[in-house]
Amino acid sequence: MRNLSDKVSGLAPSATIEISNRARQMQRGGIDVISLSIGEPDFDTPLHIRDACISALMRGETHYAPSNGIPELLEAIAGKIEAENAFSCAPEQVIVTCGAKSAIYEAAEAVLNPGDEVIILDPSWVSYEPIVRIAGGRPVHHLLSTDTFQPDDSLQERVTPRTRMIVINSPSNPSGAVLEKKSLKLLADLCEDYDIFAVSDEIYEKLTYGKEHVSLASIGDMAGRCITVNGFSKAYAMTGWRLGYAVAPPEIIREMSKVQQHTVSHPTTFAMYGGVAALVGDQSCVEIMRKEFRKRRDFLVAELRLMGFFVAPADGAFYAYVRVDGDDVDVARRWLEKGRVAVTPGSAFNTPGWERISYATSMERLEDAVARIRVCQRTS
Repeated sequence: MRNLSDKVSGLAPSATIEISNRARQMQRGGIDVISLSIGEPDFDTPLHIRDACISALMRGETHYAPSNGIPELLEAIAGKIEAENAFSCAPEQVIVTCGAKSAIYEAAEAVLNPGDEVIILDPSWVSYEPIVRIAGGRPVHHLLSTDTFQPDDSLQERVTPRTRMIVINSPSNPSGAVLEKKSLKLLADLCEDYDIFAVSDEIYEKLTYGKEHVSLASIGDMAGRCITVNGFSKAYAMTGWRLGYAVAPPEIIREMSKVQQHTVSHPTTFAMYGGVAALVGDQSCVEIMRKEFRKRRDFLVAELRLMGFFVAPADGAFYAYVRVDGDDVDVARRWLEKGRVAVTPGSAFNTPGWERISYATSMERLEDAVARIRVCQRTS
């Protein structure tokens, strides 16, 4: 066989998916593994959302849809943005995608030229760098303060004449940090001063605990150069639905639409009706999940601190990001092999020496996991 793509062969598999698959493999072999390695709510999709999807399926919504998404969902997203995110949005500024990951990929393809540089704030989600590379860009990593996880003026040192885009994520996966308004203002000033586009990944926006989420596009004139990415997976427990969206100036959306038309065409038609129900229906389901996540977060962070760990500000999402002694990969391996607890090493997020622990599991399983980690630490 001839050699395959150099571009793809140079990419690492998703560390979070790989570890989760390993945990599932052990579980299938009869080993009681507690997997705290993947970012997936343990709740079922709320009933009214499932009912809307089933109803659409039963009435025959099984055909091709407009490539940017069904009009009802475009309008619902635009209304949501104006009501909750504090910047103006029309349906022609929206594209519905096969998950937030697809939105980020399409944005990169729409904006980047070969060799363009993209600043990524670390710790960063595992897929940002591969997406940039697939789109022909060059990732430029910038480590945030590991005390506050907020950017400062040193970020300006990463900007060069080739800088085209910056990717931000608030609330953060993996750290759980929420960017403060002054941090967003710093980022907005940087983008405007150097004519840089921004991708603002806000998939965890509804899962915050005492901190206010603010959209980057609401700061100054950033709506004209910001691609706001969001979706349904985290807030509405719809990970398997693969439904996300992006909001951006119409000229960017038109380019993203070309990418979508020539790859996936559009998200599943009947699934999009579930997205409409999620946005316009009863929102109490989101608050029920958020309160449960907060209870778990309070328990986990307190227990980890009692064990002597430093934990990043866990103000959003559903992760505790923990600083560990020694090699983070070795620590994760020891916790898995000895404690039967799967977590994700910080090396996967470009910050060695940390572990990401998801609390998207039942309190009973979380208590068991903490007890197992404590034993591992005592016997290490």
